[in-house]
Amino acid sequence: MEPSEIPTKPYLVRALYEWCVDNGYTPHVAVRVDARTQVPPEYVRNGEITLNISPGAVHKLQMGNELIEFSARFGGVARHISVPVANVFALYARETGHGMTFEIEPPKPAAQAHAESEPSSVAPSALPAPPSPTAPKAPEPPKPGGRPPLRRIK
Repeated sequence: MEPSEIPTKPYLVRALYEWCVDNGYTPHVAVRVDARTQVPPEYVRNGEITLNISPGAVHKLQMGNELIEFSARFGGVARHISVPVANVFALYARETGHGMTFEIEPPKPAAQAHAESEPSSVAPSALPAPPSPTAPKAPEPPKPGGRPPLRRIK
C-alpha cells in the first residue's frame, strides 16, 4: 500500500454493514479494546468487545475511514462509543454468522502507544490485557443467539 493510499478495511466494513442491514440482519462488530477505544469498560471481556451496530440499537452512527462513532444505551444509560477502524477484527450478521474477519495490528509497546494516543474515556489500566495473537484458539460450537466463532484468515 502506498503511504498516501487509504486502506480498504473501512470500505469493506461499511459494505458489510450495508449488506447486513439490506438483508434484515443485525450487524455486530468485534473490536480489540485499547487506550484509543471509547467503550464501557464493564462490557469488555479479554480485551475485546462485540457491539450491535444495527440502526435500531445505535444513534448517529458515523463510519469513517479512521473511526466508527455512535451513541448507544448500555444498561439504560446513553454512552458515546468511539472505535478505531484499525481495531475492528470482525463484522458479521448475528443471525447467520456470515461476515468477515480482519487483521489487526499487534498492540504497540505502552510507551509508544501512550505517545501516539489521544485521551480516552477508557483508562488502559482498567482494561484486561488483550489475548496473545500467537496463542492458538480451538474452534467452539456456535451458541444460540451468541457470537459465532470466527477464524482470522491471513
